[in-house]
Amino acid sequence: MRYTSTNIWRNPVRFVLLAAAILTLQPLAAQTAAGLDAAVLSGLDADIASGKYGNVDSLLILHHGEVAFDHTYAHDYKAIYADADKKSQSWSRLDPGGPYNYFNPWWHPYLRNGGVLHSEQSVTKTVVSMVIGIATTRGEFPSLDTPVLKFFDESKVANVDDRKRRLTLRNLITMTVGMQWNDDLPYNDPNNMATKMEQSCDWVKTFIDQPMQEEPGKKFYYNDGAPQALGYIFRKATGEDIEEYAAKYLFAPLGIANWYWKRTPEGVPDTEGGLYLERRDLAKLMQLFQHDGTWQGHRIVSSEWVKASITPQVTVSEKSGVKYGYLWWLYPYGKDNAELSFGGSGYGGQVPVVLPAEDIVIVVNAWNIDSRKGLRASEMIARVLAAVPQAQR
Repeated sequence: MRYTSTNIWRNPVRFVLLAAAILTLQPLAAQTAAGLDAAVLSGLDADIASGKYGNVDSLLILHHGEVAFDHTYAHDYKAIYADADKKSQSWSRLDPGGPYNYFNPWWHPYLRNGGVLHSEQSVTKTVVSMVIGIATTRGEFPSLDTPVLKFFDESKVANVDDRKRRLTLRNLITMTVGMQWNDDLPYNDPNNMATKMEQSCDWVKTFIDQPMQEEPGKKFYYNDGAPQALGYIFRKATGEDIEEYAAKYLFAPLGIANWYWKRTPEGVPDTEGGLYLERRDLAKLMQLFQHDGTWQGHRIVSSEWVKASITPQVTVSEKSGVKYGYLWWLYPYGKDNAELSFGGSGYGGQVPVVLPAEDIVIVVNAWNIDSRKGLRASEMIARVLAAVPQAQR
């Protein structure tokens, strides 16, 4: 049937569908970019679609709270990883079909291969920090200067010395633990401590039993066991499961109704990397801290906690200038690296970042687990900044 203007107006449904189709067919440059240069974003979109950055699953950019860019990129992970999901890996030694085989498309990158809830991996750590901040704000979590061993039966902990007795919650949340722990190896290396922990039946015990290497609080060493211990300690301290607490005091106020959180063999949430979220909900979490802990006029977490979380607590790399807060990554950017962004970072390419000076939130979800390709935070920030009008930089 030929659609005339009269036919369209007489049938509102057809009009809406046709308008949507026309909008979909328009090039990105013709669509709104919420104050950002749509042509620049179109170039970024083309590079992602071409595979330049590997398996990027989605890119969401908010500017002044409005969606400037929101695209998903389809990948057939069943075909990409062929039969890898059926083979025993160092990280899925017991059951290749389980939730810690990162080649298994039933679990990764989208939950149940559904294309909605994306594995956030170590961005989970940043969310854990938020929940601890809320509990602190509510007076339900102890001081960060509390010794870690207060929450354990010391007689059942291995390798206890004075250094381990001086280990505090602050050391856990800033990754300045001082233990013998190597997460720098690839995750498919059986000597990686995170892999060893995930193979064990008691993750927290694997962590707390490790011998000390140096005085806690001195240096940054990435340690997947530290936030896992914080999840265990959270229940000990508050009497509540950290996922249930997050559901009540973090997710519900922000309107986040759909998520999944893996559980460890001992039954506690996987607080080092087990959270799945929709990209727009992850953006909400970033906006919460962008807005100093408030959401739609309601205080969720104290301003003091927000400030401490995104203030450098320790230097990660002198060369790059990257620093670390309370389980938050802090990336320098802008002219002479004078600005400091804050966000999370997760295995495979999960990178939610806030550029506070430009009022921009960026959320990247990807699954580059066996490739050197990826849209790293520094390059992503630079490319998005290029879309900001010169007068606003």
